[in-house]
Order: sequence, then structure tokens, then C-alpha cells
Amino acid sequence: MGLFDSVAGAVLGKLGGEQGSMAQMAIELLNQHGGLSGVLDKFKEGGLASQVASWVGTGENMQISGDQIAQVLGNGQLAEMAAKFGITPDVLASQLAQHLPSVVDKLTPDGSVPADTSGILGQLMGMLKS
Repeated sequence: MGLFDSVAGAVLGKLGGEQGSMAQMAIELLNQHGGLSGVLDKFKEGGLASQVASWVGTGENMQISGDQIAQVLGNGQLAEMAAKFGITPDVLASQLAQHLPSVVDKLTPDGSVPADTSGILGQLMGMLKS
């Protein structure tokens, strides 16, 4: 576990509740795929380029299903992440499907992926406060 993971986990752990858990899941997903660009590339490669474009763009966000999340991430990775949070893979996929579009949308307010994503923890924390 890296320093960023430790700090993020400690800060988000204090928040508790569903918002803290969702932020931790988002950070876990970002860490496993090389940041926001890596996550988006993974979903594009999984055949969801239209959905990704809608999340990043300034229009309405297209929805995604838990099954699509599972298809893109794979059962192994989904099960591993779910175990870290003490939930089933189905629950994790459902929660990611519900929140991922809006998280990406808020992390890309100008309709493009920022080149510098070093402030992503701060952005996630800001989303929790609103």
C-alpha cells in the first residue's frame, strides 16, 4: 500500500457512511488502473466508449449497469475489490454503476480529462461535502 493509499484511507475512513465507502471504492479503482485516464481507457476498451464520452462531456451522463461493470473489470478484480470492502461483487458492481458516471462527470468539469490528476483526492473530498 502506497503513501497516497494510506493517507486517503485514513481520511476517508473518518468520514464513514456510504459516501466515504464510495470515495474509497473510487480511489481503489483509480489506483488499480493508473488514474482517471486508465479507468476511462479500460471502459472504452470494454466497448463502453459512448458512455465514457458522455461522463466526461458536458451533456447528460449515460447510465451503465452492474453487469457492464463486471464485464469490464472482470470477476476476479471485482471479487478482490469487493472483499476489501466487505461486500459481495454484485453489490460493488451495482454501487459502481450507480456512482461512477457522476464521479467521472465531476472530475472532468470542463468536458475533458485533466492532464494533472494529482488533486484527485481533494476533488473527491469536495464531492463528499456537497
